[in-house]
Amino acid sequence: MARVTYRPPAPRSICLLPGHGWYVARCLEIEVASQGETVDEALTNLREAVEAYLEEVENPAIETTPLVTSFQAGRAA
Repeated sequence: MARVTYRPPAPRSICLLPGHGWYVARCLEIEVASQGETVDEALTNLREAVEAYLEEVENPAIETTPLVTSFQAGRAA
């Protein structure tokens, strides 16, 4: 019988990028991405992709959550 290890769900950081009628959702701790026509669809698809990845990969490489921030930049006049 195969040994099953329980991994409690952990929060994941997500980057959402709109473009050309789609939203691309990317998990920042593991290299998994998905897309959807709406934000909700992109998030649902990413959640399913992350869950599938974690089920398939025996020792997944999970990175530390990166520091994400923003800034403004402009051109000189």
